[in-house]
Amino acid sequence: MKTILVVDDDLTFLKILERYLIKKGYEVVCKSNVVDAISLIREKSFDLLLLDYKLSDGTGLDIISETKSHKQAPSFIIMTRFDDVRLAVKSMKDGAFDYITKPINQEELLAVIEHVFEKQNAGAKTSKNKEEEVRNANASKITLNEGQDFLIGKNQLSKNVTEQIGLVAPTEMSVIIEGESGTGKEHIAQRIHQLSSRKDAPFVAIDCGTLSKELAGSELFGHLKGAFTGALSDKKGKFEAAHSGTIFLDEIGNLSYEVQVKLLRVLQERVVQAIGSNQVTPIDVRVIAATNEDLRLNSSNKTFREDLYFRLNEFKIEVPALRDRGEDLLLFTDYFIEKSNVELNKHVKSFSDEIISVFKAYDWPGNVRELKNVVKRIVLLSKSEVPGLECLPAELTQMNLQNQQSQEGTNLKMIQENKEKQLIIETLIKTKYNKSQAANLLNIDRSTLYAKIKKYGIS
Repeated sequence: MKTILVVDDDLTFLKILERYLIKKGYEVVCKSNVVDAISLIREKSFDLLLLDYKLSDGTGLDIISETKSHKQAPSFIIMTRFDDVRLAVKSMKDGAFDYITKPINQEELLAVIEHVFEKQNAGAKTSKNKEEEVRNANASKITLNEGQDFLIGKNQLSKNVTEQIGLVAPTEMSVIIEGESGTGKEHIAQRIHQLSSRKDAPFVAIDCGTLSKELAGSELFGHLKGAFTGALSDKKGKFEAAHSGTIFLDEIGNLSYEVQVKLLRVLQERVVQAIGSNQVTPIDVRVIAATNEDLRLNSSNKTFREDLYFRLNEFKIEVPALRDRGEDLLLFTDYFIEKSNVELNKHVKSFSDEIISVFKAYDWPGNVRELKNVVKRIVLLSKSEVPGLECLPAELTQMNLQNQQSQEGTNLKMIQENKEKQLIIETLIKTKYNKSQAANLLNIDRSTLYAKIKKYGIS
């Protein structure tokens, strides 16, 4: 029997979900906070962790971090409210298998859980010839750029980004990549690295948004054993690990002022000094930084060092949001359908016109990464080659319903206005265009009648 640990601080929801999963044949254990969950994981192994993102004493990602060192790490699913979609998408990079938005659709959750265990079982067995043939056939349909999920769009804004990558990649210039969360900033950084003379050296990525003020210096520059409480051994920093290659500093605007000062020194002097050491180590590293903020504005507001900004900003690439990329939406949708077919061993050809209409109306706050995950879930839930609205995730279904209601309200208003216009015309004809008599018959004053005649263009 598969074992599932569910962690959520909503005790009512926890109880409902526990009963539901037990009925479906799973062994279920529930915890309501990070500390208790981690304590239990150290004593007992689980096949799957179902984790709420926001908990009273931390996040689901804290629990994921605890299990990464385990020999047989379990699979993870993150649960989050729609407002947290950017954080949820980021959790996918930290090892989560998928994420589910609240309120939870139990059938959708069950489908994802079943797929997790199917993947686990498939990983324990030898792949069958038939499955390999399907995967190879599907894989041949996908166009990748040297193994990376870097998508070249047809939209002019996308083409501009591609041209800028080609221009700056062969140089040694530092680059700032600006764009909303999920627009593919790290993929762009990887592409720059691949096209540079440093392509055979390390590409080291670090999310500055996850670094505390106390640990940032250690992560970036390293430390010696005993340099501070908890420094049990020497540790090489990310800059030293990236020697001769490229370091990617994601969400660099989140670094504390003190760490910004140290980073500026590293960039100026091309040396790093580990915490607790009197020695400096020369480094040869290209720096690519990314942010979803306006660093120039932040430097003017003194929340980001101006000298560091100018040191980094030798070249800037602004990545457009998915909602601004027009025809790229359908191009990327087709790409992710084929990619999901390979990963999930499915045979979806395309999405229904209804789904595409919802996609076009949706704002995509999580951008390309959100599109990728939404497409993957639709493909997973599909029971036909052309899935329809029944496979839409809850947040898109709700938005589609709201749009329909808005459209119905607009149509009703138009019908009422057409009837009113026709009644005014008939009354004017009946009174031989005597507006005073027409106003009396319509039970409105003359000024209102004149306003409506002007509104409807009645001559």
